[in-house]
Amino acid sequence: MARIVVKIGSNVLTRGDGKPNVTNMSAIVDQVAHLRSRGHEIILVSSGAVACGRGAVKPLRQLDSVAARQLFSSVGQIRLINIYNDLFAQYDIVAGQVLTQKENFGSRSSYLNQRACMLTMIENGVVPIVNENDTASLTELMFTDNDELSGMIATMMDADMLVILSNVDGIYTGNPSDPDSRLIERVMPGEDVSGNVVASKSGFGRGGMGTKCGIAGKVSEEGIKVIIARGERRNVLVDVIENPDNVPHTVFEPRREGLSTVKRWIAHSSSFAKGKIVVNENAEKVLRGDSAVSLLPVGVVDVEGDWEEGDIVNIHGIDGTLIGVGRASVSSEIAVASRGQRGEKPVVHYDYLYIE
Repeated sequence: MARIVVKIGSNVLTRGDGKPNVTNMSAIVDQVAHLRSRGHEIILVSSGAVACGRGAVKPLRQLDSVAARQLFSSVGQIRLINIYNDLFAQYDIVAGQVLTQKENFGSRSSYLNQRACMLTMIENGVVPIVNENDTASLTELMFTDNDELSGMIATMMDADMLVILSNVDGIYTGNPSDPDSRLIERVMPGEDVSGNVVASKSGFGRGGMGTKCGIAGKVSEEGIKVIIARGERRNVLVDVIENPDNVPHTVFEPRREGLSTVKRWIAHSSSFAKGKIVVNENAEKVLRGDSAVSLLPVGVVDVEGDWEEGDIVNIHGIDGTLIGVGRASVSSEIAVASRGQRGEKPVVHYDYLYIE
């Protein structure tokens, strides 16, 4: 039995007029109930709140993007969760709302507290329904979209699988509307298919296939299988899990060795970095190699920012390329003092280092 995170896009959950697509929501709930009866643990990451709110209220004046999101999400989230609650109740399943913000993933204590809460929900048979708290999130600290949120939830909860339900069947070799494009059915670990993605988005969602592809690649590298499929296809969620040959989709195969829970957290923490470490070419080569190595002061050429031991830092090459993310073993003051020296304590220990 598996723990599965299911991300449902706005275009699946809402109609063209912005009102909730209850038919699609009911079909998804039916499938979740079936999967739970087979012993699977399901976590939903649900878009649609802003779109539902937009269809329910008309502002008296022109609002900026932040105010509009706050207004629409405050109204839409209630409508959305009430529909889910009524639909799950038909199966005697209890659903619970989890509203989160990107900053909640920035500190290890907040991250673990959030994880513990959701584990308790699952343990007690509650289906967590996760969405971003748009009423409180700051623009500069918002998730790119719910694809990014679903990836972070999947890694945080040690999921076996992430299923992203979109308005297309998966990743294509070109524009999905082009008859010459074909569906890429399988992506192996380390394989880059981003060059095939058309840079566009549709309907109500913030993101597009580019972000889905990026998140899928990253999460699969961390040891979690990722599937992208069309959410409106009949019985699609059950089929991609139980009868994958019955439905078109793209699967990103997971890297076998995967990552530890701590490294999974660090892998998604680049935007929370308190500082920047620049390393020389030799250090970059060693860090990108196959051996398990820590970042030592001898390879550091520059230190930027002010951080304490335990804070997140980004690691860059001489050319500015992001090499990795780590949890600092020393403060920025010590990192500056030991820069370029041998025999000193690692700036970032291997156990807390993620290489891109």
